[in-house]
Amino acid sequence: MQLKHLVVAALAALSLAACNSSPPTDADGFVDDPEFEQRLQEQLLDAKAGDVIEIPAGKYRLKRSLSLSGNDVTLRGEGMDKTILSFADQTSGAEGLTVTGDDFTLEDLAIEDTKGDALKINGTKNAVIRRVRAEWTGEPSAKNGAYGLYPVQVENVLIENSVVRGASDAGIYVGQSNNVIVRNNIAEGNVAGIEIENTSNADVYGNKTTNNSGGILVFNMPDLPVPGARTRVHDNEVVANNHANFAAPGSAVSSVPPGSGVIVNSNDEVEIFDNRIADNNTANVIISSYYSTGFADRGLAKAYDPYPENIYVTGNTFSGGGTNPGKAYAGLKQAVGGALPAVIWDGFANPDKASTGICVDNGDAQLLDADGPNKLANPHIVKTANCAPASRLPKITLPSKMTTSG
Repeated sequence: MQLKHLVVAALAALSLAACNSSPPTDADGFVDDPEFEQRLQEQLLDAKAGDVIEIPAGKYRLKRSLSLSGNDVTLRGEGMDKTILSFADQTSGAEGLTVTGDDFTLEDLAIEDTKGDALKINGTKNAVIRRVRAEWTGEPSAKNGAYGLYPVQVENVLIENSVVRGASDAGIYVGQSNNVIVRNNIAEGNVAGIEIENTSNADVYGNKTTNNSGGILVFNMPDLPVPGARTRVHDNEVVANNHANFAAPGSAVSSVPPGSGVIVNSNDEVEIFDNRIADNNTANVIISSYYSTGFADRGLAKAYDPYPENIYVTGNTFSGGGTNPGKAYAGLKQAVGGALPAVIWDGFANPDKASTGICVDNGDAQLLDADGPNKLANPHIVKTANCAPASRLPKITLPSKMTTSG
């Protein structure tokens, strides 16, 4: 890191709050500094490799989207509940902050009430999001921004120790990316708590997802540039994700049944292990194909694989759940004569393959084939004993500079 850039950025940061650790505030509690927004955007536009832009504690009003294109820049506050960038009065742009530079780190601040996504990182490498809060502070609404923390088409992603609330799509969403760690975060009150979509080689662990419509989603959607595979979901707490689904009609997550713990849709090579998954009213785990989303009539490209395959469920602690399934699976409760089993599979399988590779080897947890192809006419338990894969997925490693906490 170039020392002169750090010093210049630190000195400039002091001016953001008029060199005062307790800057004056207006009647609404915002820092009374009408030039703050312009100065911050100028710092982002002028940032050079190695710069650390620091924002002191305070709640700041912003009306326009911020953007950063420089490489190797850190934007840092004094804490996710101390340094708050509020976009409640946003009149220009959609995202709170858009980043297109490599080697970016965002840490220790909050982004609130953006018109669109809170943070979008697009087409870069080496993105770190640490101790960041993204939140829509009002009532749940389809008008809330879709994504809280949103890296897309990124090589090497770390999202850790962050909090996301109120997103109308996914609180934490990683899309079309490779080599990803999402760990030790809290996602609550979103449609999807955490979503890994068309992404390869991801580890999702140590997170708590609760009061979302769906806790953790691992999806492969059609009409995107790359497919995804090889995700490990482990050592998470996925509890009581029973929030009403408030996604925009027609969006992919609008099909997520409220009360879903972990959902794997049309994705391959997914391991779900050593989690605590409890009290998700539709089902604790759902394994489904694109044919269960309600969108399959839109047509599928030949290259798209709509079937989930090689899904391994083991070592989880299941309790409760399946007691009040959402509309898509409501008929199953009567058919099975009580609460649904821990794991539901929609029953759609590739007719050209001998096996789905779906394996539930998890104590007394059962796998229910919902018989989706026949409109749930004959749901039945599938025996999958002694089905463990020959080899397990490896843990994800990131460049060491990304995992050293600032």
